[in-house]
Amino acid sequence: MKRLKCVIAYDGTHFEGYQRQPEKRTIQGEVEKVLMKMHKGEMIPIFASGRTDAHVHAKGQVIHFDSPLEIPEDRWKIALNTLLPSDIVVVTTEEVPSDFHARFSVKGKEYHYYISLKKDRDPFMRNYYYHFPHPLHFQKMEKAAKYLVGTYDFTSFCSAKTEVKDRIRTIESLTLIQEGDQLIIKIKGTGFLYNMVRIIVGTLLEVGTGKREPEEIPRIIEAKDRMQAGKTVPGHGLYLYKVYY
Repeated sequence: MKRLKCVIAYDGTHFEGYQRQPEKRTIQGEVEKVLMKMHKGEMIPIFASGRTDAHVHAKGQVIHFDSPLEIPEDRWKIALNTLLPSDIVVVTTEEVPSDFHARFSVKGKEYHYYISLKKDRDPFMRNYYYHFPHPLHFQKMEKAAKYLVGTYDFTSFCSAKTEVKDRIRTIESLTLIQEGDQLIIKIKGTGFLYNMVRIIVGTLLEVGTGKREPEEIPRIIEAKDRMQAGKTVPGHGLYLYKVYY
């Protein structure tokens, strides 16, 4: 058996998230369907660096699977892309040692969140940018972002549905980049809780519109209370950009 690592990209618009779900279209379901076809009906489970929610996109999701097929390493990408639907693509494939695990070997992840600041909605951006046509105070947002960099208990910044008990995470960098009428929020860390990035972005936008002050961030972190942080922004502006090993 060979273990294959694949970097995949996908447009999450028409998916109900990454994880396989009965009667629903998912990333895992589509990839495993292709692998089953290649393996003549045999179920080949795939493992990912983590799950993404409905409508969330990925440029650098990582998966792995084991296969007995004698296919040259460089041919796997071609074979998979020939059968995959147009909204999923394999970017790279490589054979890796048997102790590699797409999830448990992760050292860090980087997410990007895209926001359109245009006054009018752009129908061609509706699935890929969060439309937020409000004036923003970028200096205050950048100041608030600095308070979030570091190692903290991020209970206030994760969904109430979060099941993990250990909510201490490290944010290594959090940057805001404005390009014309677009705002990109880039966040890199050792790991993220359920909806953590989307809640952080929602909180920063509330700082930008004057609903909160940057100096409130330490208090929100200390509270360990989801009700103290901002709203959860929509999933369609979020991209899993890169996974680090």
